[in-house]
Amino acid sequence: MEDFVEIVGHVRRFKKATKSLSIEELVEVKAKLEKIIEDRIAAAEKEKLKNAEKIEKIEKIRAMMAAEGIEPSELVTEAPVKKGKRAPRPAKYAITDANGKKTTWTGQGRMPNVFKARVDAGESIDKFLI
Repeated sequence: MEDFVEIVGHVRRFKKATKSLSIEELVEVKAKLEKIIEDRIAAAEKEKLKNAEKIEKIEKIRAMMAAEGIEPSELVTEAPVKKGKRAPRPAKYAITDANGKKTTWTGQGRMPNVFKARVDAGESIDKFLI
């Protein structure tokens, strides 16, 4: 696409690129370009008309609000305050393994292997309550 714009944007490059085309083909290219230009102009006018209608509606609404004594700031509600991150849950269980390393667990999520091994061995999880 950049190559096309670069060629069409410079007269000498454009001449060189179209040198092999016949006059009939050049007339056909011209007609297609004119059609594209007309479509773009029509779309721009349509957008301009749409924006004018929108501005007119906004002005009508402002006039109605002024007649009723309503300020635009009254319509705007404050954004809801986002809650921050919640504090981590306190540990509910603690265990010290054979190496003297203390492991804690909140009781939520996957059970750590240290606890799982002891519970599988037959000990009660309540034994490790803090």
